Amino acid sequence: MEHLQPRNSTEEALHEYKAGLGVFTQKMPGIAQYYNAFTEECFKAGALSKKDKQLIALGISLYSQDEYCIIYHVKGCLDEGANEQEILEAVGVTAAFGGGAAMSQAVTLVQDCIQELNQLH
Repeated sequence: MEHLQPRNSTEEALHEYKAGLGVFTQKMPGIAQYYNAFTEECFKAGALSKKDKQLIALGISLYSQDEYCIIYHVKGCLDEGANEQEILEAVGVTAAFGGGAAMSQAVTLVQDCIQELNQLH
């Protein structure tokens, strides 16, 4: 993400999130520091791989309808080597629990993110 201008809507959302996180970190450095340390620890490989943890996070993001986290974790899944089929299977499991709301994000935002992020590589 070294580019100055986002090249598509997914990259733009990631830039917005990182910019907002930067402002929050300046205003609330203690909270940001501890939150970042906590999440970094949670996403380290252990009994579950980093890819597995990103797929879980994507499912939770879909279930909670958090669009920035959906985008962030689709990218995390791809970065950790998940392919489109693995992502869509995780989405299917989420839709089994989250119903129409999770499915609507899956058939729009998730697929758009996969397509746009794959075009950047």
